[in-house]
Amino acid sequence: MSRRAASDEEREDGASFAPAPVPRSGDAADSPALAERYGRTRARLAGRRLLAWIAGGAVAVVLVVWVVWAGLDGTNATIATQDTAHEVLDARSVRVEFDVTVPTGTTAGCVVQALNDRFAVVGWKVIELPASENPTRSFTEVVRTSEMASTGLISSCWLT
Repeated sequence: MSRRAASDEEREDGASFAPAPVPRSGDAADSPALAERYGRTRARLAGRRLLAWIAGGAVAVVLVVWVVWAGLDGTNATIATQDTAHEVLDARSVRVEFDVTVPTGTTAGCVVQALNDRFAVVGWKVIELPASENPTRSFTEVVRTSEMASTGLISSCWLT
């Protein structure tokens, strides 16, 4: 092996070469012409910073508006239902017991369904729930069916 400097490297064909020198501060790499060519001027950097601040501010405004709209707006009334029991009375009717929770003083409507063994709807009934001072109330409804039902349940409810 021949004598070489420690920083030289060897190519596959046996020739050696030295790595390129690193430019020092004040060299041509720091010249204003190169900075202008590659968009590294002070004005462009300041413009990018301003754009980043504007984008960050816009994201913050959208986030605050969403929190106010979704989290603090308590005007949306909700309704909750719970099936409690069902009893198949005969081949043509089923009794369904359920609880409904609505805001006090609000009326609601519900659909009660009867299903067969294949989960097909064989009976349904729309009922109106009057306003009350109690938010949670229990109801019992008898639904007539077109064939033997295997279950009865509350399908959906809405505020009226």
